[in-house]
Amino acid sequence: MIPSSRLITALFLLCTPALLAIWYPAWAMPWKLLCALLLVFALLDLWRLRQLPIPELVRHIRTSIPVGVWTDVELRLRNRSEYVLNLAVHDHHPSDFSVQDQLQSIAIPPQRQTNLHYRVLPNRRGERQFDGVDLLVHSPLGLWRQKYFIDHITQVRVFPNFREIARYALLATDNHLSQMGVRRRQRRGEGSDFHQLREYRTGDAMRQIDWKASSRYRRLISKEYQDERDQQIVFMLDCGRHMRHEDGDGAHLDHALNAMLLLSYVADRQGDAVGFLSFAGEERWQPPMKGGDVVRRLLDRTYDLDSTLHAADYLAAAHKLILLQQRRALIIILTNSRNEERDDLLKAISLLVRRHLVVIADLHEASLDAVIEHPVVDLQGALRFQAVLGYLGQRKQAHERFTHRGALIIDSRPQQLPVNLVNAYLDVKASGKL
Repeated sequence: MIPSSRLITALFLLCTPALLAIWYPAWAMPWKLLCALLLVFALLDLWRLRQLPIPELVRHIRTSIPVGVWTDVELRLRNRSEYVLNLAVHDHHPSDFSVQDQLQSIAIPPQRQTNLHYRVLPNRRGERQFDGVDLLVHSPLGLWRQKYFIDHITQVRVFPNFREIARYALLATDNHLSQMGVRRRQRRGEGSDFHQLREYRTGDAMRQIDWKASSRYRRLISKEYQDERDQQIVFMLDCGRHMRHEDGDGAHLDHALNAMLLLSYVADRQGDAVGFLSFAGEERWQPPMKGGDVVRRLLDRTYDLDSTLHAADYLAAAHKLILLQQRRALIIILTNSRNEERDDLLKAISLLVRRHLVVIADLHEASLDAVIEHPVVDLQGALRFQAVLGYLGQRKQAHERFTHRGALIIDSRPQQLPVNLVNAYLDVKASGKL
């Protein structure tokens, strides 16, 4: 029980008549009456406060919310007393959430319900918990305050930004992938799976002509093929220390997850199965799968993956994948490599290419490009430019070594990775290498 500022102010104001009563005894009796009156009101108000029932509270928030997106939280408070209830509310949201419009003071009429709304912004993926709610209830006359804690636990799961992934998926559904930079090329008669018969078009190869159908219809008929379906894609997801780097609106691991989920959606529409292996942290294995809910299932398996302080052991991860994935597949390694780790990555590539087609999606920081693009105006800028240029030269040489061992390379900024990865996949499908 805490005296309010109103009660403290009243006690302070009573000090002035007390001083006057020292020199003017006639003031003593009115001062005592004022003190007695304040005491009666304070005790009565305290008694009424203690009789007030604790308000009923319910919190409403989606149990699955996206990282980096503002999400509404609703608190429903019901006043079960016969008096107007004045109170302040503070919800115990997860500590790593940003918040807007959180602390609110309200008055709830008797036997009525009020809904409070505020917004949270998760900054990291994973399991999070709302612990409870603090209520600071004011007495009917406002002379006292009582603090209550309502133990109301709500578990939420913070996923990658699936709203952005859904936007990409919608573009893919509407055949508008070109709007986000994905190249869709029309190819006639290529691929290995028969699709349909159609009239001959200029440029069709002779081997495409179906002579029996042409004889029957008395005009040239061509066979049209589509890319081979029922292939398998396996992501090797680096969760090591270099994927912790923040770039733009998220860490490298977040961008890699978004790219993986987008390509999973596109590949599933192509009839291919998708799986993943995480390493350099918590190791998770998901065998290749297909189906309309493949993205949701991958989200459930990866939403709480986080980067660690471990170094990426590419060779150990490759040995594990060789045992787990027997069938030939497209192996996509999502990583941010460094000079000291590239020999190990080269050995992993040499092991994987014996059975699989390997793509290295090697992220680099956008700040490196910014240094190269920024004009050099002083000595410090020149030294920085040369240092970055030397580093990028070493990186390019390493990528050439990977290519000579049979790997395909994607050197990408994190923000551009989703589009670059889908384009590389479509190139592989078009080439028939898999």
